[in-house]
Amino acid sequence: MEWFSSLDPFWVWLAVGLFLFAAEILVPGFFLMWLAGAALATSVVAFIMPGAIPLQVTVFAVLSIVAVFIGRNYFRSNPILEADPKMNRRGMRLAGEIATVVSPIDGGTGRVKHGDSEWLAKGCDAAVGDKVRISGSDGAVLIVEPL
Repeated sequence: MEWFSSLDPFWVWLAVGLFLFAAEILVPGFFLMWLAGAALATSVVAFIMPGAIPLQVTVFAVLSIVAVFIGRNYFRSNPILEADPKMNRRGMRLAGEIATVVSPIDGGTGRVKHGDSEWLAKGCDAAVGDKVRISGSDGAVLIVEPL
């Protein structure tokens, strides 16, 4: 542990900041980057005042709290919107399309065919061969309505 005490605090804070930035890539969410920014800013303080360890820890703590709150407020007011909200939701993409009933919809459930796929369906009663409009989906079950 003697080698650890001989390290310059600037390099320690710089390494912690870079490690946190790298960890941000592996951990989902936007949390570690604020701590990484605080550690990098603390490395500047450590470069200017290398012997003031309690001050550096205090600066890191204060900057971490401030950075997290600023980041949280920024993302609350500027949410990340999906480029395509229906991506990977095939049932929602079919809304408005016409399907053919292949198994009677009786008691609210049955099967419909759209393209080359058969789907479970919920909706009002319909006989085999009837055309229905897909109005939405509930997971992998299409919600249909009569034409």
